[in-house]
Amino acid sequence: MKMIILAAGEGTRLRPLTENMPKCMVKFKGKPIIEYILEVACNSGITDVTIVDGYKSNVLQKHLKNKGVNFLTNEKYETTNMLSSLFCAKKIMNDDIIISYADIIYKKEILESLIASKDFFNVVIDKEWKKLWSLRMEDPLSDLETLKIKDNKIIELGKKTKSYDNIEGQYIGLIKISKKVIDKVVKYYDNLNKSLIYDGKDFNNMYMTSFIQMIIDNLMDVNPIFTRGGWIEIDSIEDLNAYNKTEIEF
Repeated sequence: MKMIILAAGEGTRLRPLTENMPKCMVKFKGKPIIEYILEVACNSGITDVTIVDGYKSNVLQKHLKNKGVNFLTNEKYETTNMLSSLFCAKKIMNDDIIISYADIIYKKEILESLIASKDFFNVVIDKEWKKLWSLRMEDPLSDLETLKIKDNKIIELGKKTKSYDNIEGQYIGLIKISKKVIDKVVKYYDNLNKSLIYDGKDFNNMYMTSFIQMIIDNLMDVNPIFTRGGWIEIDSIEDLNAYNKTEIEF
């Protein structure tokens, strides 16, 4: 099993902390986000880890030079989105793949539940998302996205909504794709029309959730792995300030 960590973005909402370092090196309770992720991966038995970097890649590679991780660089990080970063790593997609955003911290139990799944395509869904979003912002609905599940299959995610009725959980940024279907997923991505607009974004800036929705609609089932808390997203200075006022520990 391999893990791919997507760490190419600039982290503009965490400035000035990200003026001289990538987002994943911002510290939470004294330790960089990326070190939490690598520690959980190691403790869960994953030893083959590749980080797709971009912004301040030299700083990240220097920081992790003795950690035994591999690096690939999204040279176009300034003009592309996370999905493009993922497929910078398609040459190493020849095994079961765990995909992790680089601005999330999660407990070992979440990752181990994902690893243990026998499904072809899984995403981790938080059923207790209200606690986290209420801590982070006064108006959670302004940030939240739809998530609908039927017969233990995700049927919709990633759309903007004005109603909590359309939210059965929140996608946390952690995915598993089985080696049995990874070639099919890569081929599907490669064959997408690069001139189209996808949920308001061009091909190079397509949202990860837009791609997952297309997988659901056109390729295969996507199954949830449920968690009830046990994770955080650090996307802004406001997030950090909110978490630092709590007893959250990892």
